[in-house]
Amino acid sequence: MTTTLGAQAGFVALWVIIISCLVKVCVQLEFGKHAISSGESTMTALNGLRGPKVAGASWSIWMWLLVQLVIFVQYGGIVTGVGQALNIAVPAVPVWAWSCIAGLSTAILVSYGGYRLIQNVSIALMGVFTLFTLLCVGFLQGTEFAISTERIAEGFRFQLPPAVLGAAIAAFGLTGVGASEIIAYPYWCLEKGYAGYTGPRELSGEWTSRARGWIRVMYWDALMSMVVYTVVTCAFFVLGAAVLHGRGEIPEGPDMIRTLSKIYTESAGTGAMAIYIAGAIIVLFSTLFAGSAAWTRMFSDAFSQVGLLDYSDDTQRQRWIRGLAWFFPLAWTVLGLTMEAPVAMVTAGGIANAGLLLLVVFAAYTFRYHRLPPELRPGRAYDVLLWASFVAIAFVGVLAVVKVL
Repeated sequence: MTTTLGAQAGFVALWVIIISCLVKVCVQLEFGKHAISSGESTMTALNGLRGPKVAGASWSIWMWLLVQLVIFVQYGGIVTGVGQALNIAVPAVPVWAWSCIAGLSTAILVSYGGYRLIQNVSIALMGVFTLFTLLCVGFLQGTEFAISTERIAEGFRFQLPPAVLGAAIAAFGLTGVGASEIIAYPYWCLEKGYAGYTGPRELSGEWTSRARGWIRVMYWDALMSMVVYTVVTCAFFVLGAAVLHGRGEIPEGPDMIRTLSKIYTESAGTGAMAIYIAGAIIVLFSTLFAGSAAWTRMFSDAFSQVGLLDYSDDTQRQRWIRGLAWFFPLAWTVLGLTMEAPVAMVTAGGIANAGLLLLVVFAAYTFRYHRLPPELRPGRAYDVLLWASFVAIAFVGVLAVVKVL
């Protein structure tokens, strides 16, 4: 999505990418702090938001479920993208067969794997390709697509052609920490992270000290990751803006992977095609893998809010997670093979994510000002940054809703 925006708009949309990466981290931290201070999962927390309830679940749960139906399409596009990349690597196996293999392997890994496997596999899969992408930006300077300071300056004029508004909204919803990732974040904090090490809340100085310490660690983790994903996301964008926009090519349809490959072959030479295909498989499959792991937990928790299971019961929770770990990847595979339009599918998911940010902002506001224990409240400087995030995210969220309507 980032590269597609660069291909459509050129450097003029660079500011959208940078802001989208910077403004959501404070909201992510509010979700993490709430998990640490309360021990609540996300859906339990959302179910406690002010407003009407239907069938025992808050309006926020039903809103989230409705938006997830659109985001569901996004993952179908990702499965198809994996299939296209694998087909280029091994043409003897058709795209549909590779897509089925991708969906099936995701189901197996997520159904039998825990947090540590998800974490380690994702890091290993992403690391090498990330470094290669950054190198390609440097290689680009020795080609006809070299990036000048004037083109970079063009990206900070805060202008945006109306024709690329949809792509810009989708990119904003997906880049950095997306709405779905913010909602999924507390599950990792609880399952294997800051909240797990802090322990259940106690009215004691020892608990407060542990909570403050792990919140501090979380702050640094989030800030360092923000630096990393901002730099890498900008690299994907400028490659698309310099190469694809310069060639007048837009990634779409069954040629999406081949078109995207040109950001590497034009910068590092035709020999980079093999590395790119391996990287495309890695980056798309790791997204599919991590997304599936998060969806199994979010939906199990959401279903528990309407009485289908008790999410606090470890046996029931694991049974539902394993079942959904098979359902989601296979359903995404069927959807991807049916629609065969990966870029459009991911764009739809991105716009839905941008709209979902409105719910995320409301929840973060509630967590910060109505639920956070007084002893864990941050300083004024942090609140200023938080409100800047609220305003920026709400503005784009409203744009996304208007775009859909």
